[in-house]
Amino acid sequence: MHRRSFLAGLVGAGAAPLVADAQQPAKAARVGMFLGTSPAVAAPNIEAFRHRLRELGYVEGQNIAIEYRFAEGGVAPLATFATELARLKVDVIVTWGTPAAKAAKNATTTIPIVMAAAFDPVGTGLVASLARPGGNVTGVTSGSLELSGKILELLKEVVPGVARVAVLWNSNNPALPLMLAETQVAARALRVHLQPLDVHDPNEFEGAFSAMTRERAGALLVLNEQLFLTHPERIADLAAKSRLPAMYQRREYVEAGGLMAYGVSFRDNFRRAATLVDKILKGASPADLPVEHPTRFELVINLKTAKALGLTIPPSLLLRADQVIE
Repeated sequence: MHRRSFLAGLVGAGAAPLVADAQQPAKAARVGMFLGTSPAVAAPNIEAFRHRLRELGYVEGQNIAIEYRFAEGGVAPLATFATELARLKVDVIVTWGTPAAKAAKNATTTIPIVMAAAFDPVGTGLVASLARPGGNVTGVTSGSLELSGKILELLKEVVPGVARVAVLWNSNNPALPLMLAETQVAARALRVHLQPLDVHDPNEFEGAFSAMTRERAGALLVLNEQLFLTHPERIADLAAKSRLPAMYQRREYVEAGGLMAYGVSFRDNFRRAATLVDKILKGASPADLPVEHPTRFELVINLKTAKALGLTIPPSLLLRADQVIE
């Protein structure tokens, strides 16, 4: 899906960029950006990326242009988008999500690739090491394996007596088997039984929630997958109808009515990705730019949803929250 101008209204055309002291590239740069989710979901993160570029002195239409592609939660379009951007000979490709980063890497070994977020890039074969990526890929990770265990711990704080937790995951995403395995480790330590439900298509959502009800799951954990993130309202609504306290890794679900989310601030990740793009455009090699870890995490809680489910959020958790929706 090509939507090159979808963000035109996000920032006033007359907004003056902040001028950076650093030297700018001599010619207009072309950045290709493709993401596994929808324009609506991606918009806040892309605007964070564009804002950082403006701080660094880039002006769209003058010294930089951005080509956008959106997979709308699908896997099949990613290879096509990656090939398109490689044929356009853009200067840098920016990706969001492990499948998108892998598609870009498969499409080109010469164009620099910056991951705005990818899970365990060493474990998924995207880079040789975090300190020295060694190829044409660098960027920012979307968190460590330990994060999967942390979100299960937080869910257990809210639903302390839960014994069975359904897990929504997608085996088509190479990062999710790693994430699920780590969640299994945490589940054993917490004495929780997991019910993994492998979902590859939005048409399978209802069936997955029916299976949760059938097996009497006491709560739900939604792993970080762009297929799911493309439909936050639908998943939050199904969780509400199933009376399932649900824990997510993205704030969008909680804003759509989900109970609670803990995870990386992707807006911050995209800002840092823009800084890496700037370094590459000025001559740095991605092989020598260490892959960065996220530094900002967000805990978001929806008290209205908690009340509807008859849950009391521990005061200690509310104090730790970055945002409480009432």
